[in-house]
Amino acid sequence: MKTFSYAKADDAETAVRDAHVSGAKYIAGGTNLLDLMKLQVETPEKLVDISRLPLGEIEEREDGGLTIGALVPNSDLAADPRVIAKYEVLSRALLAGASGQLRNKATTGGNLLQRTRCYYFYDTSTACNKREPGSGCSAIGGFNRVLAVLGTSEHCIATHPGDMPVAMRALDATIITLKADGDKRRIPIGDFYRLPGDTPQIETVLEAGELITHVELPAPPKGKQVYVKVRDRASYAFALVSIAGVVEVADGKIASAALAFGGLGPMPWRNPAVEAALVGQAPSDAVFAAAADALLADAKGYGSNDFKIPLARRVLIATLRDLTGE
Repeated sequence: MKTFSYAKADDAETAVRDAHVSGAKYIAGGTNLLDLMKLQVETPEKLVDISRLPLGEIEEREDGGLTIGALVPNSDLAADPRVIAKYEVLSRALLAGASGQLRNKATTGGNLLQRTRCYYFYDTSTACNKREPGSGCSAIGGFNRVLAVLGTSEHCIATHPGDMPVAMRALDATIITLKADGDKRRIPIGDFYRLPGDTPQIETVLEAGELITHVELPAPPKGKQVYVKVRDRASYAFALVSIAGVVEVADGKIASAALAFGGLGPMPWRNPAVEAALVGQAPSDAVFAAAADALLADAKGYGSNDFKIPLARRVLIATLRDLTGE
């Protein structure tokens, strides 16, 4: 076991000061970090416990949206009557993830920051640029069945594992943070994650010690909401392909569409070209196929995961049929 120091913060300002040092990590639910520490994939020199911070509330704003504290447990967020009634796609995505016990511990902020479940990232005997920059990527040419086909690079093909972030991407959530200098940031979720490029170890735009304090959802969207998750077993499994969809149909045409995808890329994936192929069109399989073409135009398989490309096409078309009543 690697030794580390431990500090328990009583307020957010103390937390960011304590964590603004090399090798520091925040811990709240610990559902991902503790596993990584046991395997020595993560070896923090300092843990800053933020579990006692007053960030566990869900508040309704005057504009009709919700402000969600970073420490709201996944189970509480999924069961909140306002989320169920107005943001069904988010509630369904949360319930599709992990197990009931883990959802009771996992937090909203931590869920946004969970690490990939790439086999090679977890195996310290293999090369992984995300774990050890410059060492190589054993997944390329290896067993990569669950890994990405969109947004990859020659340095990394890992997938983002989350369900909740996919729904939040479709809902255009905004992430509120506190920096070590006391400044606050509002980061649209579409700008929060980074593509791997040649620095796959850098996964978000967060600075050292920067703390997620809240997530804001805008006013509820119009239209039908669904979350579809295709996986190897019915529960406690990560997505091969998932879709968070919100589509409004009016006067026989698609008036608006928001579609985000999990299991396909290194971040919750959203492509404006997919939605542009739908809006203004009468629902039909031909239109849905055009949207699938837009989604998968740059898709690249790596052997074991080639099947994800036709699978994503079928799942998208079936989901759009459901969303539009076709």
